[in-house]
Amino acid sequence: MRSPVWLVLVAVLAACSPQQEAKPQVEVLQKIPHDTAAFTQGLELVDGVLYEGTGLEGQSTMRALDPSSGNVQKKVDLPPDFFGEGITVVGDTIWQITWRNGVAIERDRKTLNEVRRVSYEGEGWGICDDGQRLIMSDGSAKLTFRDPKSFKETGNVQVTRGGKPLTQLNELECVGGKVWANVWKTDEIVRIDPANGQVTNTYDLSTLKPTGENVDVLNGIAHVPGTNEFLVTGKNWPTIFRVRFNGMGQD
Repeated sequence: MRSPVWLVLVAVLAACSPQQEAKPQVEVLQKIPHDTAAFTQGLELVDGVLYEGTGLEGQSTMRALDPSSGNVQKKVDLPPDFFGEGITVVGDTIWQITWRNGVAIERDRKTLNEVRRVSYEGEGWGICDDGQRLIMSDGSAKLTFRDPKSFKETGNVQVTRGGKPLTQLNELECVGGKVWANVWKTDEIVRIDPANGQVTNTYDLSTLKPTGENVDVLNGIAHVPGTNEFLVTGKNWPTIFRVRFNGMGQD
Protein backbone atom coordinates (compact mmCIF):
# COMPACT_ATOMS: atom_id res chain seq x y z
CA MET A 1 0.00 0.00 0.00
CA ARG A 2 1.36 3.42 -0.96
CA SER A 3 1.91 5.94 1.80
CA PRO A 4 -0.27 9.08 2.06
CA VAL A 5 2.84 11.21 1.42
CA TRP A 6 3.46 9.44 -1.90
CA LEU A 7 -0.14 9.93 -2.93
CA VAL A 8 0.02 13.64 -2.16
CA LEU A 9 3.25 13.97 -4.20
CA VAL A 10 1.67 12.24 -7.20
CA ALA A 11 -1.37 14.51 -7.00
CA VAL A 12 0.79 17.64 -6.86
CA LEU A 13 2.92 16.54 -9.83
CA ALA A 14 -0.19 15.73 -11.85
CA ALA A 15 -1.70 19.13 -11.09
CA CYS A 16 1.49 20.87 -12.21
CA SER A 17 1.87 18.85 -15.38
CA PRO A 18 1.53 20.96 -18.56
CA GLN A 19 -0.66 18.25 -20.10
CA GLN A 20 -3.34 19.04 -17.52
CA GLU A 21 -3.70 22.67 -18.59
CA ALA A 22 -6.91 23.29 -20.55
CA LYS A 23 -6.54 25.26 -23.74
CA PRO A 24 -8.88 28.24 -24.18
CA GLN A 25 -11.78 27.33 -26.46
CA VAL A 26 -11.66 30.56 -28.40
CA GLU A 27 -8.70 32.63 -29.61
CA VAL A 28 -9.35 36.33 -30.20
CA LEU A 29 -7.62 37.60 -33.35
CA GLN A 30 -9.13 41.07 -33.73
CA LYS A 31 -11.54 43.48 -32.07
CA ILE A 32 -13.87 45.60 -34.23
CA PRO A 33 -16.14 48.40 -32.95
CA HIS A 34 -19.86 47.61 -32.86
CA ASP A 35 -22.89 49.88 -32.53
CA THR A 36 -24.18 49.41 -28.98
CA ALA A 37 -27.66 50.39 -30.16
CA ALA A 38 -27.75 47.26 -32.34
CA PHE A 39 -29.84 44.47 -30.79
CA THR A 40 -28.07 41.88 -32.94
CA GLN A 41 -30.18 39.03 -34.30
CA GLY A 42 -28.35 37.97 -37.46
CA LEU A 43 -24.81 38.35 -38.79
CA GLU A 44 -23.29 37.24 -42.10
CA LEU A 45 -20.12 38.17 -44.01
CA VAL A 46 -20.33 37.96 -47.82
CA ASP A 47 -18.07 39.54 -50.47
CA GLY A 48 -16.46 41.91 -48.01
CA VAL A 49 -19.75 43.21 -46.57
CA LEU A 50 -20.94 42.36 -43.06
CA TYR A 51 -24.73 42.14 -43.03
CA GLU A 52 -26.53 42.54 -39.71
CA GLY A 53 -30.17 42.21 -38.77
CA THR A 54 -31.34 43.78 -35.53
CA GLY A 55 -34.47 43.37 -33.42
CA LEU A 56 -36.99 44.93 -31.03
CA GLU A 57 -40.29 46.46 -32.12
CA GLY A 58 -39.80 49.96 -33.48
CA GLN A 59 -36.02 49.46 -33.63
CA SER A 60 -35.54 46.55 -36.02
CA THR A 61 -33.23 47.15 -38.97
CA MET A 62 -31.31 45.55 -41.80
CA ARG A 63 -27.76 46.86 -42.11
CA ALA A 64 -24.63 46.62 -44.24
CA LEU A 65 -21.40 47.20 -42.31
CA ASP A 66 -17.74 47.68 -43.12
CA PRO A 67 -16.23 44.59 -41.45
CA SER A 68 -12.90 46.30 -40.78
CA SER A 69 -14.31 49.34 -38.95
CA GLY A 70 -17.84 48.28 -37.95
CA ASN A 71 -19.21 51.43 -39.59
CA VAL A 72 -22.79 51.23 -40.86
CA GLN A 73 -22.71 51.82 -44.63
CA LYS A 74 -26.41 51.31 -45.28
CA LYS A 75 -29.49 50.76 -43.14
CA VAL A 76 -33.22 50.23 -43.67
CA ASP A 77 -35.90 50.05 -40.99
CA LEU A 78 -38.51 47.35 -40.59
CA PRO A 79 -42.15 48.30 -40.03
CA PRO A 80 -42.54 49.48 -36.40
CA ASP A 81 -44.68 46.48 -35.44
CA PHE A 82 -42.08 43.97 -36.73
CA PHE A 83 -39.50 42.32 -34.48
CA GLY A 84 -36.53 41.43 -36.69
CA GLU A 85 -34.66 38.17 -36.18
CA GLY A 86 -32.07 36.14 -38.15
CA ILE A 87 -30.79 36.85 -41.66
CA THR A 88 -29.04 34.92 -44.42
CA VAL A 89 -27.70 35.83 -47.85
CA VAL A 90 -28.86 33.74 -50.81
CA GLY A 91 -27.27 34.87 -54.06
CA ASP A 92 -28.34 38.44 -54.77
CA THR A 93 -30.97 38.48 -52.02
CA ILE A 94 -31.20 38.42 -48.23
CA TRP A 95 -33.84 36.63 -46.20
CA GLN A 96 -34.74 38.34 -42.92
CA ILE A 97 -37.16 36.58 -40.59
CA THR A 98 -39.29 37.99 -37.78
CA TRP A 99 -39.98 36.74 -34.28
CA ARG A 100 -43.76 36.44 -33.91
CA ASN A 101 -44.99 38.26 -37.01
CA GLY A 102 -44.89 35.08 -39.10
CA VAL A 103 -43.26 36.98 -41.96
CA ALA A 104 -40.00 36.46 -43.83
CA ILE A 105 -38.78 39.44 -45.86
CA GLU A 106 -36.76 38.89 -49.01
CA ARG A 107 -34.45 41.85 -49.71
CA ASP A 108 -32.31 43.04 -52.58
CA ARG A 109 -28.75 42.54 -51.38
CA LYS A 110 -27.35 45.73 -52.95
CA THR A 111 -30.01 48.17 -51.77
CA LEU A 112 -31.41 46.21 -48.78
CA ASN A 113 -34.85 47.17 -50.07
CA GLU A 114 -37.76 44.80 -49.59
CA VAL A 115 -38.61 42.62 -52.62
CA ARG A 116 -41.44 40.50 -51.20
CA ARG A 117 -42.83 38.89 -48.07
CA VAL A 118 -43.79 35.29 -47.38
CA SER A 119 -45.62 33.79 -44.43
CA TYR A 120 -44.63 30.90 -42.16
CA GLU A 121 -46.05 29.21 -39.07
CA GLY A 122 -44.50 29.59 -35.62
CA GLU A 123 -41.72 31.79 -34.35
CA GLY A 124 -38.60 32.87 -36.23
CA TRP A 125 -35.24 32.92 -34.42
CA GLY A 126 -32.22 32.12 -36.62
CA ILE A 127 -31.64 31.21 -40.25
CA CYS A 128 -28.75 30.18 -42.52
CA ASP A 129 -28.18 28.86 -46.05
CA ASP A 130 -26.13 25.68 -46.53
CA GLY A 131 -25.98 26.10 -50.30
CA GLN A 132 -28.89 23.74 -50.95
CA ARG A 133 -31.56 24.78 -48.48
CA LEU A 134 -32.37 27.23 -45.73
CA ILE A 135 -32.12 26.02 -42.13
CA MET A 136 -34.23 27.85 -39.56
CA SER A 137 -34.67 27.77 -35.77
CA ASP A 138 -37.79 28.70 -33.81
CA GLY A 139 -36.69 28.57 -30.16
CA SER A 140 -37.40 24.87 -29.78
CA ALA A 141 -35.01 21.96 -30.35
CA LYS A 142 -36.16 21.76 -33.97
CA LEU A 143 -34.31 22.96 -37.05
CA THR A 144 -36.59 23.39 -40.07
CA PHE A 145 -35.37 23.00 -43.65
CA ARG A 146 -36.83 25.37 -46.25
CA ASP A 147 -36.66 25.94 -49.98
CA PRO A 148 -34.46 29.02 -50.60
CA LYS A 149 -36.84 30.40 -53.27
CA SER A 150 -40.33 29.59 -52.04
CA PHE A 151 -39.49 29.45 -48.31
CA LYS A 152 -41.70 26.37 -48.01
CA GLU A 153 -40.78 23.75 -45.41
CA THR A 154 -39.06 20.66 -46.84
CA GLY A 155 -38.21 18.80 -43.63
CA ASN A 156 -36.85 19.15 -40.10
CA VAL A 157 -34.56 17.58 -37.52
CA GLN A 158 -34.54 17.55 -33.72
CA VAL A 159 -31.32 18.80 -32.09
CA THR A 160 -29.87 16.81 -29.19
CA ARG A 161 -26.81 17.15 -26.97
CA GLY A 162 -25.79 14.13 -24.96
CA GLY A 163 -29.05 12.46 -25.97
CA LYS A 164 -31.23 15.28 -24.64
CA PRO A 165 -33.11 17.92 -26.68
CA LEU A 166 -31.29 21.26 -26.91
CA THR A 167 -33.73 24.16 -27.08
CA GLN A 168 -33.43 27.94 -27.53
CA LEU A 169 -31.22 27.70 -30.60
CA ASN A 170 -30.86 31.29 -31.74
CA GLU A 171 -28.67 32.84 -34.47
CA LEU A 172 -27.43 30.27 -37.01
CA GLU A 173 -24.49 30.01 -39.40
CA CYS A 174 -24.04 27.23 -41.98
CA VAL A 175 -20.39 26.26 -42.56
CA GLY A 176 -18.98 23.16 -44.24
CA GLY A 177 -22.11 21.06 -43.89
CA LYS A 178 -22.54 21.90 -40.19
CA VAL A 179 -24.76 24.42 -38.39
CA TRP A 180 -23.26 26.73 -35.77
CA ALA A 181 -25.79 28.15 -33.32
CA ASN A 182 -25.95 30.58 -30.43
CA VAL A 183 -27.87 29.17 -27.48
CA TRP A 184 -30.05 31.93 -26.03
CA LYS A 185 -29.36 33.07 -22.46
CA THR A 186 -25.99 31.28 -22.46
CA ASP A 187 -22.43 32.10 -23.49
CA GLU A 188 -22.34 29.00 -25.68
CA ILE A 189 -22.06 28.36 -29.38
CA VAL A 190 -22.76 24.80 -30.50
CA ARG A 191 -21.91 23.00 -33.71
CA ILE A 192 -24.67 20.74 -35.03
CA ASP A 193 -24.71 17.98 -37.63
CA PRO A 194 -27.97 18.66 -39.52
CA ALA A 195 -28.02 15.09 -40.84
CA ASN A 196 -28.95 13.72 -37.41
CA GLY A 197 -29.34 16.80 -35.19
CA GLN A 198 -26.50 15.85 -32.87
CA VAL A 199 -24.36 18.56 -31.28
CA THR A 200 -20.75 17.70 -32.19
CA ASN A 201 -19.05 20.40 -30.13
CA THR A 202 -19.82 23.14 -27.63
CA TYR A 203 -17.77 26.32 -27.20
CA ASP A 204 -17.75 28.58 -24.13
CA LEU A 205 -17.39 32.28 -25.04
CA SER A 206 -18.03 33.67 -21.57
CA THR A 207 -14.59 35.35 -21.52
CA LEU A 208 -15.70 37.65 -24.36
CA LYS A 209 -18.80 39.08 -22.72
CA PRO A 210 -18.33 42.77 -21.88
CA THR A 211 -19.59 44.40 -18.70
CA GLY A 212 -22.22 47.10 -18.63
CA GLU A 213 -25.87 47.61 -17.70
CA ASN A 214 -27.16 47.61 -21.28
CA VAL A 215 -25.16 44.61 -22.50
CA ASP A 216 -27.40 41.70 -23.46
CA VAL A 217 -26.67 38.09 -24.46
CA LEU A 218 -24.16 36.65 -26.90
CA ASN A 219 -25.78 36.52 -30.34
CA GLY A 220 -24.36 36.80 -33.84
CA ILE A 221 -21.92 34.51 -35.62
CA ALA A 222 -20.54 35.00 -39.13
CA HIS A 223 -18.00 32.76 -40.84
CA VAL A 224 -15.06 34.52 -42.50
CA PRO A 225 -14.99 32.94 -46.01
CA GLY A 226 -11.84 31.07 -46.94
CA THR A 227 -10.69 30.74 -43.31
CA ASN A 228 -11.47 28.82 -40.12
CA GLU A 229 -12.35 32.08 -38.39
CA PHE A 230 -15.59 33.73 -37.31
CA LEU A 231 -16.94 37.12 -36.33
CA VAL A 232 -19.01 36.97 -33.13
CA THR A 233 -20.81 39.60 -31.09
CA GLY A 234 -23.86 40.10 -28.88
CA LYS A 235 -26.94 42.24 -28.46
CA ASN A 236 -25.82 45.82 -27.66
CA TRP A 237 -22.19 44.76 -27.39
CA PRO A 238 -19.53 47.42 -28.10
CA THR A 239 -17.28 44.92 -29.89
CA ILE A 240 -17.32 42.39 -32.71
CA PHE A 241 -14.64 39.76 -32.12
CA ARG A 242 -12.78 37.96 -34.90
CA VAL A 243 -12.04 34.55 -33.40
CA ARG A 244 -10.78 31.06 -34.05
CA PHE A 245 -12.26 28.07 -32.22
CA ASN A 246 -9.86 25.41 -30.96
CA GLY A 247 -10.62 21.87 -32.08
CA MET A 248 -13.26 22.96 -34.59
CA GLY A 249 -12.12 20.29 -37.04
CA GLN A 250 -12.82 17.48 -34.57
CA ASP A 251 -16.18 15.72 -34.23
